[in-house]
Amino acid sequence: MGFLLGGPYYHLKGRTGNNVGRIVRGKNVFSMRPHRAERAFSEAELSVHMKLGLVTGWLSDVSSFLKLGFEREDKKMTAWNAAVKFNLDNAITGVYPNFTIDYPKVLFSKGKRAPLSDLAVATTEEAQLDFSWTATIDVLQPGAPDDEVVIIIYNPLKQKFVISPAGILRSALSYDMALPPAFSGDNVEVYTSVLSADEKEVSTSVYLGSVEVM
Repeated sequence: MGFLLGGPYYHLKGRTGNNVGRIVRGKNVFSMRPHRAERAFSEAELSVHMKLGLVTGWLSDVSSFLKLGFEREDKKMTAWNAAVKFNLDNAITGVYPNFTIDYPKVLFSKGKRAPLSDLAVATTEEAQLDFSWTATIDVLQPGAPDDEVVIIIYNPLKQKFVISPAGILRSALSYDMALPPAFSGDNVEVYTSVLSADEKEVSTSVYLGSVEVM
C-alpha cells in the first residue's frame, strides 16, 4: 500500500487491473487488489464434489428423458436438477473416494402414472431382451392402453445407455429389444417407465435387475 502524490493514477477511485485506489482521510491510497487466500478442500467437500460429478456424468446421456421423467417433481427447480438431486441423495454407495452408482435405487422418472403390471424380461436370442407385461392397470393410479413404454438399459462394462424407440404402447403387452452386438455376454441394468400419450404424466421408473445378455 502507498500514498499517491501525483502521476497517472492520482485520484484513482476503484479498480483498474490489479490496482485499487481509494481516498482515506483525504489521502489517495493505492494498493494491489487483494487475493483470496487459497484453502485446501476438506474431505467432506471433496466427497460432495465427487458424488455430484459421478451422478451428473452418469445421467448426462439420458438427460432428454429425465426432462420428462422429473418435469413435475419440484416446481422450484428444473427437471434435470430434480433428477440429479434425487439420485445424488439416494443412489450413491461406497465410501470416499470409492463411490459408485447404486443401480437398484436409481430413478429415471418419478410420478403417479401406473407402471406396467406383471413385468418380466427374458433372454432368448443373442443381443436381445424380450419384455412382457399384462393389460392390468392399477385402479388407484391413472393409466391407459395408449401409454408409451420406455425401456432404459445400462451396460456398466461398456459404460453405455440404450433407450427403446418411441411408439411402444402399453397395449402391445410385449416388446423384443435389440441391443448392440457388443453387449452379448455382458450384464446390463434394466429399467422401465411409462408416459401418458400427451407426455404430461409419468410413472415412477421400475428397476428389473441385472440381466445377462446372450
